[in-house]
Parts: sequence; C-alpha cells; structure tokens
Amino acid sequence: MEENLLKRITLNPNVCFGKPTIRNMRYPVETMLDLMSAGMTTKEILDDYPDLEKEDLQACLLFAGKLVKVNSINKIIAA
Repeated sequence: MEENLLKRITLNPNVCFGKPTIRNMRYPVETMLDLMSAGMTTKEILDDYPDLEKEDLQACLLFAGKLVKVNSINKIIAA
C-alpha cells in the first residue's frame, strides 16, 4: 500500500523546478502540506483542486513522514 502511495509523488526537473509534486502535475507536495497544516480538510482541498484524489493527499503525508526520518536532516537544521 505504501509503495503505491509513494508512486504518486514524482520528482521531475521540468516540473516545479524539480520539487516533489503529485503525479507529475504542478501540485507541489509542500503546498498540499501547507494547506493541511493550515487546517483545510481533505474535502476542502479536493474541492479546490479537482484534479487531485484523496490518495494524493495521503501520499503527501506519507512522503513527509518518510522524509523526516532521514538521518542527515539534523545536519540541515544545524547549518
């Protein structure tokens, strides 16, 4: 299940300057995370972005969770 969700997150140097996006569309993961952290519900986000699916938002959360588990993040914060 996790692997299928993570396949929704794409890295393409020609889309959004190579930032992680949803399904190679111009919807950056960081934007969706910002909306969720601001308190928007899944329904509200999906209503505003009809190209997206519930699984896309789940993939963003899963991606962020895996990203913070990277050991070298401490070096980035300390810099």
